[in-house]
Amino acid sequence: MPTESTGRGEPDRTLRLLWRDRLGDPVGSRGPKQRTSVDAVVDAAIEIADDEGVEALSMRRIAERLGLKPMSIYTYVPGKAELIDLMVDRVAGEQALPELDGPLRERLARIAHLAWNEYLRHPWLLSIDTSRPPLGPNVSDRWEWSLRAIDGLGLDDLDMDQIITLITGYVSGPARAHLDAERLHRAVAETDEEWWERNAPILEEIMDPARYPLSGRVGLAAGEAYGSASDPRRSFTFGLERVIDGIEAYVRGRATPSAAS
Repeated sequence: MPTESTGRGEPDRTLRLLWRDRLGDPVGSRGPKQRTSVDAVVDAAIEIADDEGVEALSMRRIAERLGLKPMSIYTYVPGKAELIDLMVDRVAGEQALPELDGPLRERLARIAHLAWNEYLRHPWLLSIDTSRPPLGPNVSDRWEWSLRAIDGLGLDDLDMDQIITLITGYVSGPARAHLDAERLHRAVAETDEEWWERNAPILEEIMDPARYPLSGRVGLAAGEAYGSASDPRRSFTFGLERVIDGIEAYVRGRATPSAAS
């Protein structure tokens, strides 16, 4: 379950902070004379979340990292709600948005892989509810870029919205599984192969081939191929291909005869 959410801050102050490069840095209404910047506060918050998870994030921790007094952080950011929006928008701008040329399949894959890479660099993003996304410049640029991947296909606006939502929403499941597996491997000394070997004797006793003929066959094939109970990266690739298969079929059915493919 997400532990934080975007879109909870005071709208005017949040938007002015998000668009500060265009509107200018907001002037703090309280606290000592500024010794750092909004960007530095956001960067420190991201570093803490990357290292320890978003649950560890607090204004006090950020102040300690920057060598400031806790209350001085409010000179730059009104509160944690606004800070979460700033963090999500900042990481959305870290990766360059590649050209959206080539077949539709390749364009959609680029969108998915951009999100995959973002989750792997910043696992705390999976703990953020973005039902009300931060309407900052980087999130806005990403959304416009994503829509360009399917513009001109003869789809209506709601189709376009749903297709991009489907692609980006799909990525979080495999990314979570991949990160969970990585955390487990860091936390325990036992390898996947050793774990299987330790469980094999009793599994042979309880897994009756007559009762579980398919489980036994498929499990053996998967275990030999993965060297583990699962392969999240492979699952991401396989699932993405099937999702794109479905989108391509849908586009063919919905697109006008003159639309580009």
